[in-house]
Amino acid sequence: MRSKLFVPGTRAELFAKALAGEADAISLDLEDAVSEPRKDEARETVRRFLEGGEAASSRKTLIVRVNAMDTPHFDKDIAAVARTGVHLINLPKPQSPAHVRTAADAIERAERANGVQAPIGLLLNIETPAALRMAAELALAHPRVAGLQLGLGDLFEPLGIARREPSAIRHAMFAVRIAAGEAGLYAYDSAFADIRDAEGFRAEAKLARDLGFLGKTCIHPSQIAIANDVFRPTDEEIAHARKVVEAAREADARGVGAYVVDGKMIDIPFVIRARAIVESARSLGLLPS
Repeated sequence: MRSKLFVPGTRAELFAKALAGEADAISLDLEDAVSEPRKDEARETVRRFLEGGEAASSRKTLIVRVNAMDTPHFDKDIAAVARTGVHLINLPKPQSPAHVRTAADAIERAERANGVQAPIGLLLNIETPAALRMAAELALAHPRVAGLQLGLGDLFEPLGIARREPSAIRHAMFAVRIAAGEAGLYAYDSAFADIRDAEGFRAEAKLARDLGFLGKTCIHPSQIAIANDVFRPTDEEIAHARKVVEAAREADARGVGAYVVDGKMIDIPFVIRARAIVESARSLGLLPS
């Protein structure tokens, strides 16, 4: 999931186009992209689309961002969109581990009511000071939690922190990645609002990749190709990873714990990383399965 494109829940004419596009995932949005008077309309539009079957047959990761739990829309959102073909519910502003468990229970009830067989995961937004402080607790709150997603705009703007301040961005990214890592989950990067600044988007995506993030949120189709490029393992990384994986096999057969590949000392943490790169390359069609 190198790239995830937000699509407003009211824009039904964009749904099929997004499914046919280059983003690895699409996120149908019932929250920020929908004004309060149109919440019911957006929910119904997304429900009809999900029931149509086109989404379920797509190879993309399908996400729905619902409204926060402290709004009157949350329960109705979950009941409407917990459908076959949805992989993740994106939960804004979780306030506590108990909130996460309550959301998971709501999804389970909706799955039973809607005949969903494959469990739907939770992608939790880390976009408040409290959520950043307790990010690991949120990540560990329920087995349905699949990942943590950083929301820099919501986190920084109310506090008067400049959205482009490098030290603040790096600190928030690192905190979220470590919290996700504690739970064995992935971390996903924030949206970048200035769609005209392609180089700024690329630089922020590159930082996120260097800090171990899985991919980056896109709010405009022009950002998708950049995210896909940045979060793709390079040919050099793939080649080195394959050498490490092969050397690990040989070392295991000989009972050797540490060894050298391309002049670098290799042990278990490096092998784990190499295997992940090889698996990512295979999933992207860059290596044979």
